[in-house]
Parts: sequence; C-alpha cells; structure tokens
Amino acid sequence: MATPTIRLSSGFDIPAIGFGTYPLRGEDGVSAVRSAIDVGYRLIDTAFNYDNEAAVGQAIAASGIPREELFITSKLPGRFHERPHADDAVRESLWRLGLDYLDLYLIHWPNPIQGHYVEAWQALIDARDAGLVRSIGVSNFTVKHLRDLEAATGELPAVNQVELHPYFPQIELVEQLHQMGIQPESWSPLGKAARPHAESVVGKIAATHAVTPAQVVLRWQIQRGSIPIPKSADPVRQAQNLDVFGFELSEDEVSAITALGRPAGRLFDGDPDIHEEM
Repeated sequence: MATPTIRLSSGFDIPAIGFGTYPLRGEDGVSAVRSAIDVGYRLIDTAFNYDNEAAVGQAIAASGIPREELFITSKLPGRFHERPHADDAVRESLWRLGLDYLDLYLIHWPNPIQGHYVEAWQALIDARDAGLVRSIGVSNFTVKHLRDLEAATGELPAVNQVELHPYFPQIELVEQLHQMGIQPESWSPLGKAARPHAESVVGKIAATHAVTPAQVVLRWQIQRGSIPIPKSADPVRQAQNLDVFGFELSEDEVSAITALGRPAGRLFDGDPDIHEEM
C-alpha cells in the first residue's frame, strides 16, 4: 500500500509517516535505512547532529529509488544558528548526504538562551530561495518562538517536529499548529523506553483491530494530524510500523490513548524554553 501524503503550506507533499534514523550510524545505519526504504518508507529523517547523514546518503544511493520519490529531512544544530555558519551547515548536510537538494530542513531546537533562532530562520529562507531546500521548518518550537519568526520575516514554518507520544500528547500545541497552517511531526512517537504502547488500554485496542500496540499508537498519531517518525533497525518491525493505513481508531479509542498523558510526560528535560542543543 502506498503511503498517503499531506500537502504542506510550501506546496510540496510529504508522506504521512516517516523513518527516524537516530542513532543509526556506520554500516549498521546504512543497512537499517536501506531496509526501511526497501519496505516502503519514502520520508527519511536525519540531522546534522545525528552524525549519520553520510550513512543515510549511502543508503539512498544504494536503494535505486528515484530521488524525486524520496522526501529527505535534515536539521540545523544550535552551534550554527548564526547566518554564515547556518549557510555552511546546509551545504555541509547536502555534501554528506550526496544530494543536490533537501526536501525539508529544520532548525533542530530554538536555543532561546543563545537567541539566534530568528537569524537561523532567515538563513533557511535564503537556502530555500537558492534552491538548496524545498520546504523549511523547525523542531521543538513553542508558539511564542513561531510568532517571533513570523514577526521578523513574515513567514511561518511548514513543519514543527516536536516530542509527541501518549504520555506527552501536546494537545494544545497540536491544535495551535493546525490553526497556524503548520504541519506537526512527532519525534519518539512510540515513547521510547517509557513504552506507553505497553499500557493495557493500548493492548485492548490493538486486540480489537488485530494489530500490534505500536501500530495503534502510530495510527493515533496519524488521526491526530501529526506525522510520526518511528525508528527501528528490524525489517519486520519497520514494515509493521509502516502498515497503519488499513484500519481506523474510533473517537473513543483516540481519546482513551490521549488520556494517558502525564504532567511530567517528557522523555527528558527537553523544555524548549530552556533546553540548549548545540
């Protein structure tokens, strides 16, 4: 089954589910990404700071899939937010990946203590206008950070990739992003070691639909209007994670999973108002 796509505010289509590559590196990383492409993933998510852009690029080159059928995302690290450094980082990501353009480039974290995220955003606008990037966005930005970008440049991101899983459902932020015309993406969509998919309510829903608990959580992500980016090096699990378009959760099932949210549901102390990622 072909993965559905979503039209971004930039006018480009993005697959409704993607493959996360952190922390896949080296030959094992090449094999995992190649396997993901083979089972059908077309959105591949990497970052400068994952130190695996070269491995992702090798997998892309070896896949035999035409470039225009793939949607490749990378991200700008905090230490390169200032304009000259940001310009160089975009080109370095392209060189590492062996690509002529990126489908999406994100500011990885706002790093508000540094306070250069507006400058970084202008650099991404320049990269897009130069044809190096087709769509531009951010990751881990609050509404306040987003409004700062809009006030300075008149432009909002096409995507905001944030931590989003059943223990941290980001209800208000997701609603606000949709109202602003910004597509949410979910990193750690299955909650990593916290394992919200092991909750009994998720297991019961999975049994009802004859699918895995992980598939239920990923389907919950999609029905809430976010693009999940799960990671697995196991080809069987990769295929299962991708196979989430043949069933649909009821409104009550979506609500039951959302109700698993916790006040301290973050996976680590990654508050975008104070976290600094360099």
